Formats: sequence, structure tokens, C-alpha cells
Amino acid sequence: MTIAIDLCLERGDFRLRAAFDVPETGFTALFGPSGCGKTTLLRAIAGLESAARGRVQVGGECWHDERTHVPAHRRAVGYVFQQPTPFTHLDVAGNLRYGMRRRPRPANGLGFDQVVGLLGLDALLGRRVAGLSGGERQRVAIAQALLSHPRLLLMDEPLSALDQENRSVLLPYLDQMQRQLAIPVLYVSHALDEVVRLTDHMVLMRDGQVAGAGALNALLTRLDLPMSRGRNAEAMVRAVVHAHADDGLSELRFSAGVLWAPRVDAAPGDTVRIRIRARDISLTDAPAAGSGLLNVFPVTVTELADDDPAQVLVRLAAGDEPLLARVTRRSQRLLDIRPGRRLFAQVKGVALGA
Repeated sequence: MTIAIDLCLERGDFRLRAAFDVPETGFTALFGPSGCGKTTLLRAIAGLESAARGRVQVGGECWHDERTHVPAHRRAVGYVFQQPTPFTHLDVAGNLRYGMRRRPRPANGLGFDQVVGLLGLDALLGRRVAGLSGGERQRVAIAQALLSHPRLLLMDEPLSALDQENRSVLLPYLDQMQRQLAIPVLYVSHALDEVVRLTDHMVLMRDGQVAGAGALNALLTRLDLPMSRGRNAEAMVRAVVHAHADDGLSELRFSAGVLWAPRVDAAPGDTVRIRIRARDISLTDAPAAGSGLLNVFPVTVTELADDDPAQVLVRLAAGDEPLLARVTRRSQRLLDIRPGRRLFAQVKGVALGA
């Protein structure tokens, strides 16, 4: 089952035209610069934009098309805004129980204690929301949304209004949600680091249009999209923790072989996300004897693109995962780097980040 969106909306000089399908599971990023229409699209999906035309279908349920319009208050949506607005006359527990009154709990929905535990709110239940930090208020707002038992959770830049300290505190809770929630989440952001850390799929927006939609790593490594350019271009690889070594490294397995990385906070058998930057990959036609590089695995060149007068961007297939490498034009000539060429990628262990 999928979430299928095909919406148009015109307001003055701005025109939204967004059509895409995403899986009915996991976190999907609506990503793009400020003003590109991400929040307007989220509001249209929630039923808050009366001028929107088109189709909204969540799984087998149609919320909007030419014959059907389910009003916003009847859509099973949880909405988390940039600036949370809890009820200041209630304590945290009262705010959460208010959210539970919206609709009955489905068989697979999270209960009160589960949501409180997931978001670390046990110690806050008796406190008035007026005395909470920005990050604590946002956790309360997320819990309220979850306790309304939505079929779809919409999150509109939940970290953007927070300072760095509160942002750092809230991110691990979002990590937990990403791993544990059974419902789909549309997560609006213009911060690529959040998107890479939290989401599985991406809808890239530019000027009210969808520039690309699909699995996160496929879009991160597409040479015709802006994320593949610049010093911080990277890929996100899923790997399974095999073991933790005594020297502070973790042994990870992915479809192209083994990765050694600084110890990850996960148990053997868990799946983790590993970020590999284009600038940290070097290419060779044969592994160097006696090299101290821990991560060497086979790759196939799939595509090239000009990056600047001295460099070329190379898209690689490493097993099932696409990667990016940035090399000089001289290296390209010496190694005969071209589509179809089989090489080896080398990455320092210290360069890998979860």
C-alpha cells in the first residue's frame, strides 16, 4: 500500500503542483529550500487548504478527489507544527489525555504509557507546560499527535524553532520514533543532516514542483540533483552490525562487503545508517598491499558528471547501494574511469559516521 498524492493549488503568483507516491511506512522527507511549498503541501494533505484540487489517498482510503472530500477534522492525521501550542492551563498529562479523546485507539495503536516512554515524558507528566523548554514542549506536541492515533503523522520542521542544545536533545527521540513507529510520517525539513539521519524516502521540492521522489540514497546520489554537488555530498548506506571489536571499532556488513567504523550505538543484528561522503572515497584498480585502510570493497562505475574544472563526480554501485566519489580529472584519466569500469573503493574507518 502507498500514500498517493496529486495536488494543485494556486495562490497569487505561487503555484503548487505535487504528484508522488511514497510507501505507507517509515519517515518520508519533504525536502527543499524555504518557500518551495513544503508547508503548503502538508496543509493540503491535512485538508487545511480549501483551494487544493487533486487526489489524496492514504492506503486504501481516499481523502480527496473529484467526488470525495473528507474534511480536515475527520482525517486521521496527527500534525506537529514548528511552534507547539499546548494547553497552558493543563499539565503535561492533561495535554496528552486531551489528544487521546480525538478518536478511539486502533488495535495496533500506541497506548499512553508507550508514547510517554517513547518520548521520555515520565518525569514531566505533572508539570505545567509553561515551565517546559522548547524541546520538551515539542515532545509533548509529538506525543499529543501520536495519542490521537493517526493513520498519517505530519511533522512540519519540528526542530527549526529550537536552539542547538534542545535540537540535540530531541533528535534521539526522533531516532527512536523512526525505528519503532508503524505509521507513516511525512517530515518537512530544509536541513539535509536531519533528512539523512531520520528519513527513508525523499520528495525533493523546488518552486512548488516535485523535482524528484524515491528512496533517500537514490536521490542523494543522483548526479542531476543538487544534493550530489558541493563539498558535503554524501550517500547513506544501510548496514547490519556484525560485532564490536575491543579496539573501539564496529564491524558492519552491507551488500558490497564489510565496513569498519567507530563504535556504533547498536547491538549485533541491528541495522544502522552509515554516511559516506564523496570526498572520503578514493578509487583504485587494485587494493594496495600493506595498506592501513580498513574499508576496501568492489564498485562499478555507473555515471560521471563534471564537478569543476579540476574534478569529476563519479556515481558508483557498491552491491545494492549507490555511492558518490569525487576525483580529479587526472585520476579519471589514469584509472580510465568510465561507466561500466570495475574498481575498488577505499574509505578510512575514521571518516565513517552513523
